[in-house]
Amino acid sequence: MPAARCALAGLSDALDDIAQLRSSLREELRVSMPSDLGRNHLLAWLDSFLLQHPDVTLRTHVSDRPVDLYQQPVDIAIRYTDMADSGLVALPILAGNRRVLCAAPNYLARHGVPAVPGDLSRHNCLRFRLGNALHEHWRFSLEGQEVVVTVNGNRIADDGDAVHRWALAGHGIAYKSALDVGKSIAAGLLVPLCTEWTTEAAPLSLVCADRRQLSPLVVLLRDHLRLCCENLVDGFKATWPFTPVP
Repeated sequence: MPAARCALAGLSDALDDIAQLRSSLREELRVSMPSDLGRNHLLAWLDSFLLQHPDVTLRTHVSDRPVDLYQQPVDIAIRYTDMADSGLVALPILAGNRRVLCAAPNYLARHGVPAVPGDLSRHNCLRFRLGNALHEHWRFSLEGQEVVVTVNGNRIADDGDAVHRWALAGHGIAYKSALDVGKSIAAGLLVPLCTEWTTEAAPLSLVCADRRQLSPLVVLLRDHLRLCCENLVDGFKATWPFTPVP
């Protein structure tokens, strides 16, 4: 039928346009990313992105220190944060991600398992510093009740990967992004704690300073990272059911 042939021709043209766009992308992209997710997942995901777009050049900045997207030589940042009131432009990658309270089995064998968040005051908690802010007030909620626990411990890092490694080594309890520790929990290397409590949201977003920076390449990269995150979560759901924040 003529109408059907016209529709198929239009679809074919659109697919050709997409293929041409993908093959013609020649940009340099400067990307900042958090240390734990960056070293353990994002670098590999970026490798697979470059295989699809061999004419793209990536410059990576792996650090948990806040990057000033207006002043520093960075085009986009991948961040665990809610950017709603920041004035920056954010594309969600995994909006429902949340933190997980966890510790290694050998730590729990030595010090016991906290039954409720309030028990954390008696445990060695692995704290994280982001810029000048120390993340020592850990928030939880259950049936409308919110609890904020001020935690203490003998280890503080400004690098999320270091906190993850300390937890794996049995040095204390961590409060980390599910994307960071999900595979370790699924492998039995870390144990999730107080699982009936809702933990802090940790949405992952791709962030830039100006909407004009949302080039076709940046949008393709966001879509690629979103699929990689979903595949990662699906991979550890089989052994540890991750429930995103509504």
